Amino acid sequence: MAKKINKIAVLTSGGDAPGMNAAIRAVVRSCSYYNLECVGVYRGYQGLIEGDFEDLTARSVRNIINKGGTFLKSSRSEEFKTEEGRAKAHEKLTDAGVDALVVIGGDGTFTGGLYFNREFDFPIVGIPATIDNDINGTDYTLGYDTALNTVVEAIDKIRDTASSHNRLFLIEVMGRDAGDIALNSGIGAGAEEILLPEEDQGIQRMMDSLEKSKKSGKTSSIIVVAEGEKSGKNIFQLAEFISQSHKEYDIRVSVLGHIQRGGSPSCFDRVLASKLGVGAVEALTDGKTNIMVGVHHQKVVHVPLETALKEDREFDQELRRVANITSV
Repeated sequence: MAKKINKIAVLTSGGDAPGMNAAIRAVVRSCSYYNLECVGVYRGYQGLIEGDFEDLTARSVRNIINKGGTFLKSSRSEEFKTEEGRAKAHEKLTDAGVDALVVIGGDGTFTGGLYFNREFDFPIVGIPATIDNDINGTDYTLGYDTALNTVVEAIDKIRDTASSHNRLFLIEVMGRDAGDIALNSGIGAGAEEILLPEEDQGIQRMMDSLEKSKKSGKTSSIIVVAEGEKSGKNIFQLAEFISQSHKEYDIRVSVLGHIQRGGSPSCFDRVLASKLGVGAVEALTDGKTNIMVGVHHQKVVHVPLETALKEDREFDQELRRVANITSV
């Protein structure tokens, strides 16, 4: 029989993502609504080990729904990867009278939560928050929509200067293992080619695309490159390779970097964070554990953490087809 939940802790871990603050707010206010105590854990799992806790009330999280980043701070804890570190964290939670834990983050965060749950049978629910949108079992992760809008806005501005100078721009976006940002922003910004980690098409396809663009009369081009694409070259090496056979282009490289993680979350991410924050608390009070709360077809769903961590996400071939058609 599941134990009664009276006090819930919440933390953010790993890479920050827009919408984390909104999710914390939803967790805290759901606890208040259901007459539960809530504790914020600073600095992710490292703060859990060190007992860096603060009691949170509904008023503690006012005016943060529009803020990027996470006011609880985030970190990656090497110590939590050890049994000794996790034992310290469990002791701190027990001493603080915490009954359950909500973890907000990506695959590393969920992996830590999975081990913790298995070792101590401690109730845990995860909220997916990563701009890469690379978590199984949910249509969207927190921060993805905001990052997409940030990238498209940046590419739109770069295209203005590319068109003015007949330039070819290679623009690198985040996505080590998942090309969702590259594919969707590439379509949204009208890129001539998109290089993705899910595909190993080689450089020739990109060269063929540039040749078609040249023949069609295009005088400037945008190529969106996911950081994990499989050509075997980094973006600067790609630029050098292209320059050797397309001397007509004035080639420039732009690495968007961590600008993609910042900024005020979009309305979509704020609403998604609110739904998932409420869903996480309600799942715990219903006796659920070792799950992620995600969203599928606009509905909150419960997904086992093991499933969320699987690496067999289905690549959107239809969206790739759309990109190929609209880039002619």
